[in-house]
Amino acid sequence: MEKNAKIYVAGHRGMVGSAIIRQLKANGFTNIVYRTSSELDLRQQNDVNSFFETERPDYVFLAAAKVGGIQANNCYRADFLYDNLMISTNIIHSAYKNNVTKLLFLGSSCIYPKLAPQPLKEEYLLSGYLEPTNEPYAIAKIAGIKMCETYFDQYGANFISAMPTNLYGPNDNYDLNNSHVLPAMIRKFHEAKLNNSPNVEIWGTGSPLREFLHVDDLAEACLFLMENYNDKQFVNLGSGSEISIKNLALLVKKIVGFDGDLVFNTEKPDGTPRKLMNVSKLSNAGWKCTIELENGIKSVYEDVLNKGILNSHK
Repeated sequence: MEKNAKIYVAGHRGMVGSAIIRQLKANGFTNIVYRTSSELDLRQQNDVNSFFETERPDYVFLAAAKVGGIQANNCYRADFLYDNLMISTNIIHSAYKNNVTKLLFLGSSCIYPKLAPQPLKEEYLLSGYLEPTNEPYAIAKIAGIKMCETYFDQYGANFISAMPTNLYGPNDNYDLNNSHVLPAMIRKFHEAKLNNSPNVEIWGTGSPLREFLHVDDLAEACLFLMENYNDKQFVNLGSGSEISIKNLALLVKKIVGFDGDLVFNTEKPDGTPRKLMNVSKLSNAGWKCTIELENGIKSVYEDVLNKGILNSHK
């Protein structure tokens, strides 16, 4: 990417989009455009196309999405399917119509079948049934991948896709009603510490294995892919290492400084038993993560304490 190229970051206020903007600015890119959801409803095709016709971005990072944890995905299934289908469809098609040089679409590791072999390889897509709790979101993300692939084939558009693993970092969501597992744990243990609670409830059995990637590592990888990767095959984006939910809870407990016990609520769903990305494709291309999980969680907890973020979410 040229330093003066116009770059559109869709979803700039989210955890991923804001990290991409930080990474772009740190690397000398200053011609960055974005819109808030109140300024531009990405679900409205005409509005999105008008934006592209007016701004004419050279490069697009498609990080906008309706996201949430197991509970939110289960409760708002239609919203997750519709909103995410419309967002990706409108942006990808408008990018093609307005001659965008290159687009990077960001999906999710939930695109893979629930019982796919581990670690997850890119070729396992559509090889089995999806995890039911987040199927609508996964279907929308799979549709985005296929749009990039088909526009790549039919029109020669340089539209690429990357599937990040579980992310954490600055600008995460700490609302227990719709947050992901790691920020939810940070909030739970922090409040339990403040309230001198005897224990903290963890959903499920604690046995599922999960992989985590700091969003600053993700943003660095996104910039790397935009500048170095030009294949229609989507690429996994992760750390390549995993931890059980139980051990994650013990790690967060230690970092927060909570002295009580863990209680596992086995009436709550576990979700997918294991989700580890095979990141050899990305590693072979020349990129690997650098932020180790414990250090990453420590920095995140210090950040939310300094900003008083956990005091503003109830």
